[in-house]
Amino acid sequence: MHILALLPALCLLLKEAQPWSYQNGIFHNSIWLERAAGVYHRESRLGRYKLTYREAKAVCKYEGGSLATRAQLEAARQIGFHICSAGWYDNGRVGYPINKLGGKCGAGKIGVVDYGVRMNKSERWDVYCYNSKSKECGGIFTDQKRLITSPGFPREYEAQQICYWHIRVRLNQRVCLRFHEFDVEDDVDCTADYLEVYDSYDDVMGLVGKFCGSYLPDVIVSTGNVMTLKFISDASINAGGFKLQYTAINGSLPIRCPDI
Repeated sequence: MHILALLPALCLLLKEAQPWSYQNGIFHNSIWLERAAGVYHRESRLGRYKLTYREAKAVCKYEGGSLATRAQLEAARQIGFHICSAGWYDNGRVGYPINKLGGKCGAGKIGVVDYGVRMNKSERWDVYCYNSKSKECGGIFTDQKRLITSPGFPREYEAQQICYWHIRVRLNQRVCLRFHEFDVEDDVDCTADYLEVYDSYDDVMGLVGKFCGSYLPDVIVSTGNVMTLKFISDASINAGGFKLQYTAINGSLPIRCPDI
């Protein structure tokens, strides 16, 4: 048989054997893209939109990183990074990455919403940092199943933590979140230390619950294929932390979350 006749079969085998693909100008799941997942969002411990440009750079440097570049922000966006909060990034620019339309985000545009170079570096925004090393506090997860723990678990978590975990599974799947251990500083209104769960790409809408204390939260199932977790600890009492697991389940079947 002529070699040309074998090409379609060979291409199919290569496609099945290759764990990555080339889309939108980037290699999905390549080493470069995995490094791009080192982009993360931070806000001031005093709340949203409290950081000057100088303070934003200091936040990233303190954690061993640097201000994200636009290319890094876009690459992270293409694997699911979606935050509807404007923040500083490289070269004194301000913007944010979004993957869906809705609310007041993006003004009808999907991509990196760019406010441009800010002449007044005393303006106050959040910040987008980049660290090529895996971060203990937060991340972007696209696995079908994964354990998530508070920083330093099973040791007590540290004070003044702001952690975001963005979960994105396949289309037509849902995220099933099951808690195994939970011990976060007890507070009547959960205003000191707490974990928030959002049925959304970000922490702007879709709040499912805000948890603290030692009571084990119930199983949570997303309505779509995304979920966001946000963990905050203040400067006072610390506790044992938490361990939970998310699992991707078929969104078209009756909801049934695995026990482990």
